[in-house]
Amino acid sequence: MESTLFQASIYLAAAVIAVPIAARLGLGSVLGYLLAGIVIGPVLHLVSHTDDLRHYAEFGVVMMLFIIGLELEPRALWDMRHRLIGLGGLQILLTLGAVTGLTMAFGLDWRPAVAAGMIFALSSTAIVLQTLSEKGLMQTNGGRGAFSVLLTQDIAVIPMLVLLPLLSGPLIALGSGTEITDDAGHGGHGMSLVEGLPGWGVALVTLGAIALIILAGVYGARPLFRYINAARLPEMFTAVALLIVVGIAFLMGLVGLSPALGTFLAGVVLANSEFRHQLEADIEPFKGLLLGLFFITVGAGIDFADFLREPLLLLGATAALILVKGAILHVLGGLFHLKGRDRMLFTLSLAQAGEFGFVLISFALQQNVLTEELGQRMLMVVALSMLITPALFILYDTLSAKLVEKAEPRADDRIDSQGPIIIAGIGRFGQIVNRLVQNSGFQTVVIDHDMQTIELMRNFGMKGFFGDPTRPELLHAAGIGKAKVLVAALDDPKATTKLVRFAKRIRPDLFVIARARDRTHVYELYQAGADKMVREMFDSSLRAGRYVLEEAGLTEYEAAAAEQTFYRHDRETMRELAELWDPGTHPAENPAYIKRSQELEKDLETALFAALEAQRRESA
Repeated sequence: MESTLFQASIYLAAAVIAVPIAARLGLGSVLGYLLAGIVIGPVLHLVSHTDDLRHYAEFGVVMMLFIIGLELEPRALWDMRHRLIGLGGLQILLTLGAVTGLTMAFGLDWRPAVAAGMIFALSSTAIVLQTLSEKGLMQTNGGRGAFSVLLTQDIAVIPMLVLLPLLSGPLIALGSGTEITDDAGHGGHGMSLVEGLPGWGVALVTLGAIALIILAGVYGARPLFRYINAARLPEMFTAVALLIVVGIAFLMGLVGLSPALGTFLAGVVLANSEFRHQLEADIEPFKGLLLGLFFITVGAGIDFADFLREPLLLLGATAALILVKGAILHVLGGLFHLKGRDRMLFTLSLAQAGEFGFVLISFALQQNVLTEELGQRMLMVVALSMLITPALFILYDTLSAKLVEKAEPRADDRIDSQGPIIIAGIGRFGQIVNRLVQNSGFQTVVIDHDMQTIELMRNFGMKGFFGDPTRPELLHAAGIGKAKVLVAALDDPKATTKLVRFAKRIRPDLFVIARARDRTHVYELYQAGADKMVREMFDSSLRAGRYVLEEAGLTEYEAAAAEQTFYRHDRETMRELAELWDPGTHPAENPAYIKRSQELEKDLETALFAALEAQRRESA
């Protein structure tokens, strides 16, 4: 017991010390976990039996795939089919073919060569997604491309696990003429229901297990969750979430499959469930901790004794894998229109092997597809490539900072129409203004610097011009000299203020309505000369407050009176406070502003009580 607690303390202490340091140095949490594992394992020898612990730590990967599945509805998968089949499918096939050809060229039999191609075609979902999320790169084109490939790879593990048993048979050890019989290589790899079955039998059992998970998710999940919900005990939801993950992992283990793929399928099946968000919230804390533990065990499990016996071979194989895989990814990125930083991110983030390599190598050893010696070498290459991956992201950061995008900026449109109302900025704010005004029979001239938004407008038959609305020549071309109203609705607050200031300077009589980000931006726009300032969230927040008052006990008329009183008071006090606001001083350091703000807040309380009393007297 004391030994177990000591080991647990070492792992947790290593994570607590190393990960914050790595994050502060900009190295990312994954590299922190890996380095922590190396220090407490091969360097200081503070922990042992890392292989046993990795079986538990792999539940972090299992839970991560479950959560990814929950976030991907079947319809979303269908919408992504072009990238999944095209980009992801080509990456797997080309890498599989290249690795198979290279290993056969070095004398490996075709069956283990194909197995090696499958194993090295996969990348590390755990490391890549974690790092992309930490660096805020998930929503870039390169990040979305990498996610599509990773998702395809995760799905591809299913047919790989089906096909691997079909490759079993007498093996030839690399570099020797010794035949290895089917009895070799089974020891220590665990027991499953498929042992002893022929290849086609294993394939049938695999497909049956997958079908069982899908059917159970479709027909059994909702009754189970409704039964648990009836107990009104929050901890039961956590229990059932863990039961799903652990139960599927157990089922997959019985048939010799990857637990992560089983839970991923279950997550996709449950993505349409009304209990999806509850499941995600219950699993997330366990996932984060176990995923970190998984990375630590990868680092702690690196056997430097094996590495030092043939370092050049293992480093050369790892470098060759990254170069070959990177070359294929770079070409595919170009074919699928990824450019500059996005193409570099796509290439460097996926050039390693992944955690599913451990699963496939273990399964291939069980099925006598790989020799023990070859399997150990491949395990080392997978671990080394995963260890190098954070360094590839650091390389991306370094190169990305120096990279100058070569794309030529698109020329502004030639504005060939003018109107009494100019709308600068056609995002979610400007769109509503434009639709209301146009459908009321008035002509508008729309300008925006987002080409995608302008093209989307044109697809719906609405006219808009691409260009920077703060440029004087574009405003003159749009007819600012004769316009009656300018709506400044840009996303960037500084650009909005700049536009208002310029417009009022050349046309003091122009009526300017400006979109404000917050109260401070209102003051800036007031000083720039805007006639009306509309805070983004003010009206919607005010309406929500009215609904709260109605539910709290006020009548509909009383809540409406309170809303109108608050609106008028805020409009009146905003201009008064704007006169006291100093752009060079924080409001908390402006005594006059603070004093008047407190006085006006008391006035608001008095005004609200007076309005409610008046409304009640009228109702009586």
